Amino acid sequence: MRNKIFSLLFSLSILLSACASPAESATLKIAVLPIIDTLPMYVAQQEGLFAKHGVNVEFVPVASAPERDQILAAGQVDGTINETLAVMAFNKKSIQMQVVRYALRPTEGHGHFFIIASGKSSITDVNGLKGVEIGVSQGTVIEYVTDRLLQSAGFTPDEIKTVAVPKIPDRMALLASGELSAGVMPDPLASLVVGQGGVIVADDSSHPEYGFSVISFRKQVIDENPKAVEGFLAAIEEATTLVNADPAKYKNVLSEQNLVPAPLLDAYQAPVFPAAGVPSEAEWQDALSWLKDKGMLDVDVPYADSVNATLLP
Repeated sequence: MRNKIFSLLFSLSILLSACASPAESATLKIAVLPIIDTLPMYVAQQEGLFAKHGVNVEFVPVASAPERDQILAAGQVDGTINETLAVMAFNKKSIQMQVVRYALRPTEGHGHFFIIASGKSSITDVNGLKGVEIGVSQGTVIEYVTDRLLQSAGFTPDEIKTVAVPKIPDRMALLASGELSAGVMPDPLASLVVGQGGVIVADDSSHPEYGFSVISFRKQVIDENPKAVEGFLAAIEEATTLVNADPAKYKNVLSEQNLVPAPLLDAYQAPVFPAAGVPSEAEWQDALSWLKDKGMLDVDVPYADSVNATLLP
């Protein structure tokens, strides 16, 4: 009799588990860098939008892009904000990750990356950068944006010079001292360099096809629980609308999550975040061509398998 009761209870638990909605019970772990791109995610959490759409979200703070990529490769997190270049690196042998949405895209008046001349240099405009070493994080979106912006300004390949300064604090210090004549900084840290006398000579606000970031997930997570990712993206869409309508309301998030340095908080204006959408095939192919030209990739990573727009609300 006891065995029959146990079997009945076991069967009932299996039935109840099968009837549960995957999105209701799923937890998505998201690796987050302290960057402005994450603002809608934190707002979605603060406003209860993830719960509203039936998904639990756990943020896993990381200090650098290499750390982010390491825990993604190990399967310790499910998704993140990164760039198409990073997704291509994951997918060079097989499809490991898929882009599901833009995260942040430059708009007029709101650049994402800025080429800044040191206040101790004599450079005042973009033409002053010809033949000048520009501090970048090599092999990343920062170098990609730098190359494309200068090429758009008419620079020939031999006029574009970059030097590896991978750590942003080092780049800032070298620009302030004048040891580095120019360097590339993201928003909002670029404002700190300008406050130290730096001069913005170019930014990507007029070329949004280069400096955008994306939300991407491991393909295994998408395949096993697409409803959870759909719920996540629906929450992000609502949060994006809230942020764009009243960015000042979420100044507490900027401070609490260290997205904006304290000296900039009062004057900082959040960028306009993009509505639902994914990178175009032309944007993907341009970044892929750049990686191949640099010798960092020797295969064609397929757009159709790497960018997935089917989960957007």
